[in-house]
Amino acid sequence: MEKRVLFRSSWLPWVLIAPQMAVILVFFFWPASQAVLQSMQSEDAFGTSTVFVGLENFQHLFQDPAYIESFKVTAIFSVLVAGCGIALSLVLAIFADRILRGALAYKTFLIIPYAVAPAVAGVLWVFMFSPSIGVVAYGLRKMGYDWNHLINSNQALSLIVVAAVWKQISYNFLFFLAGLQSIPKALIEAASIDGAGPLRRFWTIQFPLLSPTTFFLLVINVVYAFFDTFALVHATTEGGPGRDTAILVYKVWHDGFRALDLGGSAAQSVVLMLIVVALTVVQFRYVEKKVQY
Repeated sequence: MEKRVLFRSSWLPWVLIAPQMAVILVFFFWPASQAVLQSMQSEDAFGTSTVFVGLENFQHLFQDPAYIESFKVTAIFSVLVAGCGIALSLVLAIFADRILRGALAYKTFLIIPYAVAPAVAGVLWVFMFSPSIGVVAYGLRKMGYDWNHLINSNQALSLIVVAAVWKQISYNFLFFLAGLQSIPKALIEAASIDGAGPLRRFWTIQFPLLSPTTFFLLVINVVYAFFDTFALVHATTEGGPGRDTAILVYKVWHDGFRALDLGGSAAQSVVLMLIVVALTVVQFRYVEKKVQY
């Protein structure tokens, strides 16, 4: 039987959702509308004069080779961060779910990275991989691998991917562990009695039942890679060497606050917002069909 709540007053539901609507309007729709307005304007560096230019900022944007290259870097970065982060977190959650002794200690250590601020995480990783004093760089040189992310673009991209995955791994781990613990143990025991090995039990029982969690984390990790990795990039490579690790969100900040191209920066933020919205819609429309609830 479906239960429905009926309000005697027609205005009470609106009052109950008013605080949340106010937060959405103030912190999402208002900034988004201002970004759209500024993307159609051209301002000087001090903001003293403003000229309406329509879609001219967007035309200049897509004619800029540096912006197109930033698209490619962001695509590679987001795929690596989302894919590696989800896969590694799932493996860690499986191992943590099977630990009997010291389980609390293992889980605590795996959750700690989520409490570290992104800028601090970036400084931590760039210190370990520093070509001159980094302990990891020293170990790589001992193994015959010359590490210097300051001049090697592929190494710089690898560094920000590793830092971003490490920062997000705790979030993914918590959801996967909760999902694994919610699976009835009777199903696992029945499959084990039928002769199914650990790998077969995972692919036929556990992983399909984790599909809602995996889908949720896929959406979250894509948004994270596009928006929440600015501090990591800024603290580790600052978009370098050159502009080879300047992902879209970093380029928005660089062009707006360093190059003082306010209109172009606003246009980039609008494009970035549309990309994330489009990816989210595609994921919910097509990927969710393969999710088993």
